[in-house]
Amino acid sequence: MTEYYDALEVRKPAEREADLFLRLPNVLLKAMAAPAYAGHFRGIDPASVTTRAALARLPLLRKSDLPALHRAVLPFGGFVAGTPGSFGRLFTSPGPIFEPEPVHADPWRGARALFAAGFRPGDVVLNTFSYHLTPGGFIFDTSARALGCAVIPAGPGNTEAQFELIEAYRPVGYSGTPDFLKILLDTADSAGRDASSIKRALVSGAAFPKSLQDEIKSRGIDAYQAFGTADLGLIAFETSARDGMVVNEDLIMEIVRPGTGDPVSGGDVGEIVVTSLDPAHPWIRLALGDLTAALPGTSPCGRSNMRIKGWMGRADQTTKVKGMFVRPEQIAEIGKRHPELGRLRLVVTREGETDVMTLKAESGSPSEALRGELAATLRTVTKLQGNVELVAQESLPKDGKVITDERKPA
Repeated sequence: MTEYYDALEVRKPAEREADLFLRLPNVLLKAMAAPAYAGHFRGIDPASVTTRAALARLPLLRKSDLPALHRAVLPFGGFVAGTPGSFGRLFTSPGPIFEPEPVHADPWRGARALFAAGFRPGDVVLNTFSYHLTPGGFIFDTSARALGCAVIPAGPGNTEAQFELIEAYRPVGYSGTPDFLKILLDTADSAGRDASSIKRALVSGAAFPKSLQDEIKSRGIDAYQAFGTADLGLIAFETSARDGMVVNEDLIMEIVRPGTGDPVSGGDVGEIVVTSLDPAHPWIRLALGDLTAALPGTSPCGRSNMRIKGWMGRADQTTKVKGMFVRPEQIAEIGKRHPELGRLRLVVTREGETDVMTLKAESGSPSEALRGELAATLRTVTKLQGNVELVAQESLPKDGKVITDERKPA
């Protein structure tokens, strides 16, 4: 298996699905040993959650809610069964959100992402993610060491000291943001320092546009992107196919309609929801607030797991209209009250000095009566008056947006 990290990456999708959902009930049981999860899933029998349909019926846990939950119940909001002393490292991210690192090997699941980017045992890796309080630096550090690499724990900044380390240790790999990689290369050129040993990179944490990709490639570095969070580690990663991102093993990814926990149709844009199968620190239906879409078929590289297009924006489209917040959850509630409709989209504009909102709704049987009913529901749910426009079925974009703000900034 020289092309792949292990045989799990190329097993049949049905085999992977069966394995994940065979393991899920036990992981869910362990999660419910934590008091907050026990309350969150009250009345649910873990043994019954053995399919995607059953999983989709569980309530979401929104990442955007974690800071308030963590402030209320220190240190982990009640969502971790273990004590702080049962973990290896303890971090915080802005919010605050407190993250523990399990003690087992590769706790952030990054070794296979590095392998897919060309890193191999014995490589020296310059890791420029921050090691200060947040998990970023250690996510890539522990992943590289799990692969068998030696790591230079450089962190960001202080390029002069980094050049001394690069010239002494001759790292072939880089992990960090794409922006800092460019800064490092530009500064090396202007200062006459030798950073030519770096030949491959795994980048994350910032946009990596085509123009920057081309520039990094022209400088002799083969760079790949990874998508991850401080809670879950590496979720998906690029491979040699350069065709979307492959979802990591031991994760169940769902893509749901924003404001709901309902899976979208295949290929539609929706919010990323992740369930992790690490019994030491499980996450069950964690809604990240990020948008993506699934790609059809198997990656040309041979890895058989689900593929996504990558990060496609934020799912939290909460908008203030006439001084009141309108949320995607409210638009989803309107849809539940009118199941005969297709997609819904609330468009916010401004006429003169007044905010105007128009609910566009896909309908196969438009009528004035339906328009009136929908306008009344819109007013009941949002407490705001709005227009209703009935449009043809399948006519609204499948881009994951349920609220669009078309007002020009002041």
